Amino acid sequence: MSATASRTATLATLGLVAVTAVWGSTFFLIKDLLARMPVADFLAVRFVIAAAAMTLLFFRHLLRLSRREWWQGAALGALYGIAQLLQTSGLEHTSASISGFATGMYVVFTPLLGTVLLRQRLPSVTWIAVLLSVGGLALLALHGLSIGYGVWLTVASAALYGLHIVGLGTWSRPGSAFALSTVQMLMIAAICLLATLPKGPSLPPGAGAWLAVLYMALAAGAGAMLVQTWAQAHLSPTRAAIVMTLEPVFAAGFAVAFGDDLLTWRMLGGGALILAAMYLVELAPRSNALQAEGLHHEV
Repeated sequence: MSATASRTATLATLGLVAVTAVWGSTFFLIKDLLARMPVADFLAVRFVIAAAAMTLLFFRHLLRLSRREWWQGAALGALYGIAQLLQTSGLEHTSASISGFATGMYVVFTPLLGTVLLRQRLPSVTWIAVLLSVGGLALLALHGLSIGYGVWLTVASAALYGLHIVGLGTWSRPGSAFALSTVQMLMIAAICLLATLPKGPSLPPGAGAWLAVLYMALAAGAGAMLVQTWAQAHLSPTRAAIVMTLEPVFAAGFAVAFGDDLLTWRMLGGGALILAAMYLVELAPRSNALQAEGLHHEV
């Protein structure tokens, strides 16, 4: 890997870390809004705002997309939109901790789907990182065991998120990342709007709810999609999935800082395992490259 490519991959990794931080910050906001708005209505309003903002910003980029790229973006958006509906609906039927663990299972689905669909051969260190990430997620989010309707909905959403990560890693290109993100967002908004039929979406109740929805639409929706699409043009799907397992770490941090949760050994242990997984996929390959370079100079 060249020095430029290495710097770009580092920037992409940091971008994904920022995305997971924003996603983690939305947890208590979504819980509050779901008590006052139906799932589909909340998602429809959120993603329509995000799609409108992105279309205004990147309209010219959309005109340069090929028909094939439009179809690819629409397919990715459909996966993500359905996953959002399943995940948020599942949260209504199970505890937040179980839902968080089940959603994080995309870190397992991503390499499995990549192996099956793309016939990727993954090094053993990647599978070790996957296991560490799953263990960290379990410590952070799993409090007791139960398998119910909400869990199955959330696991299904995790499979779709994994498929979305694999597809995005395959189809995203640096030059078309903004346009591809916009097409995805348009499709997500359309799917969520369809889910509100026949009445259509109700609007957020009050100024506070509107502020929360705007934040989730522009920062956690449009901004996060842009950064994720660009970053995955420079990272492998499995590496991206493992980095994004930081989401529950940030969610726990925000819950402690702004909610009623207390810092526990589970949070510390789970966060440590996830950081260890990130070290394996992010720093270990560089260490090997530096060793190889040193041997080359010695020869």
